[in-house]
Amino acid sequence: MLPLASSSSITLLGAGLMGRLLAVALARQGHRVQVFEAGGPDAEGAAARVAAAMLAPLAESAVTEPGVVRMGQHALARWPQLLAGLPAPVFFQQEGTLIVWHRQDAPEAARLRGLLERTQAVVPTLPHLQALDAAGLAQAEPTLAQRFGQGLLLPGEGQLDNRQLLAALVLAMQQEGVQVHWHTARDTGDFTPGASGQPDWVIDCRGLGARAQWPALRGVRGEVVRIHAPEVTLSRPTRLVHPRYPIYIAPKENHLFVIGATEIESDDLSPASVRSALELLSAAYAVHSGFAEGRIVEIATQCRPTLPDNLPAIRLAAPRVMEINGLYRHGFMIAPAMLDVALELLNTGQSLLAPQFDLAIHHANASQACPA
Repeated sequence: MLPLASSSSITLLGAGLMGRLLAVALARQGHRVQVFEAGGPDAEGAAARVAAAMLAPLAESAVTEPGVVRMGQHALARWPQLLAGLPAPVFFQQEGTLIVWHRQDAPEAARLRGLLERTQAVVPTLPHLQALDAAGLAQAEPTLAQRFGQGLLLPGEGQLDNRQLLAALVLAMQQEGVQVHWHTARDTGDFTPGASGQPDWVIDCRGLGARAQWPALRGVRGEVVRIHAPEVTLSRPTRLVHPRYPIYIAPKENHLFVIGATEIESDDLSPASVRSALELLSAAYAVHSGFAEGRIVEIATQCRPTLPDNLPAIRLAAPRVMEINGLYRHGFMIAPAMLDVALELLNTGQSLLAPQFDLAIHHANASQACPA
């Protein structure tokens, strides 16, 4: 592919996480950027608004491939750089991930530990997990010491506040002169990039909104509870091993906790089921009794855009048309890596990072993916 010329005109479709990151980055490179978004600046229709925004490559390796794990490593280094350039503060934490389990779930915990150790053998640059006995757990999270006798600490993993980030990116787009058309849905077929009066490039970041162009996309439903719990003092993201509903609890600022677990193969965006809400809340209470006196701020549902292999992809769908999709449940963990690969492709016509992430660059009319 031919690289971008200086001061190119670029149209972005979708202002979720990837669309906002790309809009800011391209505008800062001197390009003229406009964005079309079906929703509003609050990202009410985006999976990124509902996410817990955990940056946990080793923890997530239990359900994904080494390439995605390497993307997560890349992101842990890149997020502080990206956040430092924003016009508003965004909560970011890198205190590791804690994994705990009840006695009856010890076999499931042993299985999980084996998966994580195998990942560390494949990706040796990951920090090694630390097995915690009762004393170690009490030192890491004192409030959990009475309920759990052991755990695993995954050093170096992190999280950020997704809604603060999305809002800060809106401010950055305004600051950089990006023209944003909120509540204005557009399709790649609405543009003829490269023609007179048309943008030089179109980049489609619409997630599930792009299914007409990328039929393999499917939605994977997630359900998340936000609780304000002043009595809970967890200092880092905590995961509970459970054979039926392994949950995560991500503590944000001011005793706000994001709790989730459910993963349902469905495009259904109706409110959360009673069963899911009960399971999430009871599992959270099993981790910390202080949640009993918390207040439910929100119970939200959203569908993550997912491809058949559950891996992200970049596709060159037509001349001067790039599509970025399939971030699945790993959006915040891999977005900086996807951003940097996309920028390499646009700026140089190739990507040196993509092979490190096992990320192939697809061509819509080709039978196989082409290496970057």
